[in-house]
Amino acid sequence: MKGFIVRANTFDNVVGEFPIGFTIWDLNSKQKIDHIVCDVIANDGTQVGNKLFYGELPQSINKWIKIYDNGSSEHIAYMENPAPDFQNNKFLNITVQSGTRHVNYYAFTKNNLFFGCIYFTVRQVFEPTWLNDRDQFLYPNDGWKTDKEFQNDCLAFTLFHSQNRITSKEGINHWIPFTEQEVDAQEKMESNFMTQFIKGKIKPSEDANIFTVVEEPKTPYETPLKFSPEAKAVFDAGRELWRYYHAQKFPSIGGLSQKFPSDGGVSAGRGGYNVNASLYDIREFFQGRNEAGKMNNKSTDKTYSKLIANLRASLKALANKIAPKVYEYGFLKV
Repeated sequence: MKGFIVRANTFDNVVGEFPIGFTIWDLNSKQKIDHIVCDVIANDGTQVGNKLFYGELPQSINKWIKIYDNGSSEHIAYMENPAPDFQNNKFLNITVQSGTRHVNYYAFTKNNLFFGCIYFTVRQVFEPTWLNDRDQFLYPNDGWKTDKEFQNDCLAFTLFHSQNRITSKEGINHWIPFTEQEVDAQEKMESNFMTQFIKGKIKPSEDANIFTVVEEPKTPYETPLKFSPEAKAVFDAGRELWRYYHAQKFPSIGGLSQKFPSDGGVSAGRGGYNVNASLYDIREFFQGRNEAGKMNNKSTDKTYSKLIANLRASLKALANKIAPKVYEYGFLKV
């Protein structure tokens, strides 16, 4: 069987960037089709590679993640789990409160934090393209269960990714990856859950199976967490960004520092001091929002721009390290 694929918007009146395939089938052959290989044709008509399509796929990653979603009331955030393909990754995000879309909202707890971070990471480490637009994320094999470095890399990636939209304006921010001393905070933070978790001082419940399905033996929980050099570089870049935010001179009212309460009340942009600021809050502070309420893509603060660029570069390096494991553990087919 042979075939080729082209970009959808090559055709008139077709909107969107996704692959359209043309294949030739031998109807006399009764052999089961496991996969087909198609030539990838660029807009100028040249062949630029190959793309595999599979006849049958394992169950989806969304069925896998539901195993670990216990719906506990002691949650620290929610993750919106959209349809398991690249075209829907733009909807995948983490927030303090669950949304209203007709999708599953995964409730993060101390018992299932790693699972959610693995799910989030494997879906975000690759850039979406027209070629992978319909690729499916799958139910993995068991290789990830004993790979602690992979698990910790996923936690680091999730903490600093832009789709982690935790904001202290919606509730207590349990996702601050640094202590007050590390970032020279001006006040005490409301929650030190994440730093305590990383240090091993907050452990999953005794009856919680951390890296295995219920009927299988438990895998030892390693504490404190040990991070790879690439993950440490992400933490280092993030720490500098947090420090720069906490070093700012904030507006004052009547000689007192204006506060930025966790329950909202202060508008976007250069607001008052927010000791509980998340990455999303820090980005909002320096980048501000336009008249339509959308966060601006850039900031006029040159130091911030350099720091956020460093963070994004280190996060990209971590993504490149994680990417081969996504295929190795079966979250994606090559």
